[in-house]
Amino acid sequence: MTHPENTSATPSADPRDGLFKAVDLAGDVLASVRPEDYDGTTPCPDYSVRQLSLHLVSVLRRVAVIGAGGSFFSVPHFAEDVADGAWAAGTKELRSVWSDPAVLGREIGLPWGPVPGAAAAVIYTNEFVLHTWDLAKATGQKPAWDDTVLAAPLAVMKRAVPREPRGGQVPFGPVVDVPDDAPAIDRLVGWYGRRP
Repeated sequence: MTHPENTSATPSADPRDGLFKAVDLAGDVLASVRPEDYDGTTPCPDYSVRQLSLHLVSVLRRVAVIGAGGSFFSVPHFAEDVADGAWAAGTKELRSVWSDPAVLGREIGLPWGPVPGAAAAVIYTNEFVLHTWDLAKATGQKPAWDDTVLAAPLAVMKRAVPREPRGGQVPFGPVVDVPDDAPAIDRLVGWYGRRP
């Protein structure tokens, strides 16, 4: 997911707990995808269940690599497979890199420009949340959404990706308006163009 996030909107609290919990939830949802689900469609345009699963594994690896100072482009958009141990190994690597508080102030290179590590953590928490929701929706899962996971993405969503113009940026469709008292996950995914 490459897009011009407005990183000045990053909350001041340490966003790593939300990132770690988002990774764990994504892993749980991914582990429950059945082989017969792989050819199904997802709410994310142009991604099948298989492609989105491979992309999530790649994003996990990418977040570890960029957190350690590596290149965003050194990790392919899609992993080669969703092997049983791929998520566990990627999670261990990500936690190892991002457990160091210094990563929050480190400059992280993203395609649209460098951002502080704290901002990158929020950007990728958001990506894990959206794609976990996509995958869960496509495969009939109903994960429990932790407020810690959703807090930072909700706090920045309107500045990170304004309502207009969207310009066809995948995976952001037109805003789907949901009631103000809707569950937090519905408000978040609706803002990014999903239909809760």
